[in-house]
Amino acid sequence: MRRILIIIFALTVISCRQKGKSNPKRNTKAEIISTAEFKLIKAEKQNGLLILFPCYPCDSKNTLSEFKISEISIKNGFSVLAMNLNQHLFLKQSERHQLAEQLEKIILENNLSKENVFIGGFSSGGNVSLLISDYLVHIKSQVQPKGIFVVDSPIDLLALYKTAQKNLKLNFSEASVQESTWIKSSFDKEFGNPENGIDNYEKYSPFTLETQNIQNIKNLKNLKIRFYTEPDLNWWQENRKNDYENLNAFYLKKLSDKLKTEFRNNNIELIETENKGYRANGERHPHSWAIVDEKGLIEWMME
Repeated sequence: MRRILIIIFALTVISCRQKGKSNPKRNTKAEIISTAEFKLIKAEKQNGLLILFPCYPCDSKNTLSEFKISEISIKNGFSVLAMNLNQHLFLKQSERHQLAEQLEKIILENNLSKENVFIGGFSSGGNVSLLISDYLVHIKSQVQPKGIFVVDSPIDLLALYKTAQKNLKLNFSEASVQESTWIKSSFDKEFGNPENGIDNYEKYSPFTLETQNIQNIKNLKNLKIRFYTEPDLNWWQENRKNDYENLNAFYLKKLSDKLKTEFRNNNIELIETENKGYRANGERHPHSWAIVDEKGLIEWMME
């Protein structure tokens, strides 16, 4: 794989905390490697690896500008691999296979640690994170995630379709109508109208609340999982005329409850924030990377 850009830079760190211990670090170095497929910020000390997937129209540059995780990750010896894989609300079987091979190759070629691998994504990137993590566990890949985190993702594709239908009838905001028009058109073509059956929706969706289907993430039962969301109903009512049952937050809570019962796993967490959602440009939006507390995430990864 051709490396487009390699930059070495140093971060001077006075101290950082790790499980209550003082852990002074000095002249922590990181190597930045950018390609068409990813941007890697490689820590000098390899304590683990954080793999990030972007939102639907986004890329690694957007991810790292909206999610200020790099510096604290490097301080604690976690390399950050920000993928450019976008425009995916789901993964077909062939895409899962290709992505698994791609991740294995990146890790091998860049001598990254296979220990303490965490995978996370924002919006559609969270869907990708769940689906590829399940596949990696299923095929017993060399890349075995220890934990996954999902940031306000539309995990129920059937529910997303029905919300799009509702938004089109409301015809309230231009942004909502444009997005809903695209969702309905794309899903009609890819999965068919759910009135004629929901099998295709269940086949590709991380979760289908209507049938309580979690077949696409059933292999995650032994992993740590975090769901981040900001259920600001006032904002969604004012800007989209959406009810709580139309929000990603509603389905993330339902999935969290389902997995706690189904997996009997105490490491399933739902983190609901308040007034944390702001874009890097200062715009208020509960659907943002900013609802994730970077320090808290790193501490969770290091537990």
